[in-house]
Amino acid sequence: MIEFKNVSKWYGNFQVLNNCTFSIQKGDVVVICGPSGSGKSTLVKTINALESIQQGEIIVDGIKLNDPQTNLPQLRARVGMVFQNFELFPHLNVIENLTLAQIKVLGRSKDQAITYGLKYLERVGLLSQKDKFPGQLSGGQQQRVAIARALSMDPIIMLFDEPTSALDPEMVGEVLDVIVKLAKEGMTMCVITHEMSFAKNLSKRVIFMDEGKIVEDCSKDKFFGNPDLLSARAKEFLSKILRNN
Repeated sequence: MIEFKNVSKWYGNFQVLNNCTFSIQKGDVVVICGPSGSGKSTLVKTINALESIQQGEIIVDGIKLNDPQTNLPQLRARVGMVFQNFELFPHLNVIENLTLAQIKVLGRSKDQAITYGLKYLERVGLLSQKDKFPGQLSGGQQQRVAIARALSMDPIIMLFDEPTSALDPEMVGEVLDVIVKLAKEGMTMCVITHEMSFAKNLSKRVIFMDEGKIVEDCSKDKFFGNPDLLSARAKEFLSKILRNN
């Protein structure tokens, strides 16, 4: 579903991604972790071409992202993205937030878009909030609306960039519950998270990054169950984050 071949990226003279190679199969749930500034968010944003690359190749569902013929807006519509800070339009109510991209990008009628939006609002447990504005919702509710908005586009892949990092601790669980359900339904997902309990329970693989490089790409059993087999940097990171989780 996703293939990276020797992908590198620079911001000016600073190399943020360094020769990254990996693949994600349909239905895989892959957790990407690593210290701040390791390139995790940039890596995920290149999957739907929100960030461009200077070297290498990225293929999503058989489509080459750096091919000039590729219709990037069309591809982005099939790759759902959920950010740390929700990115909802504050001047639109919940159902308007869910229908706007469906109408503008997918060409659905307003009635079709509302039907899809209500379906996914119900799925994340927020049907009763459809007429409220983002500012009237808790952080956890706003993030669940953001997930419903992404799902209403019928994505083949879901990308999550630290979806719980901006939430109060008691709101984290309600968002993770939605992601857990998606994983169990077979959605292909790439999740940046520091929630190691989530990573342990739901991921199939863990990718650990440091200084723009993929240092570890292994099963969750190896990453969490056999830390002595990991690189010194990954072992150090894991011990620190488990201590704080």
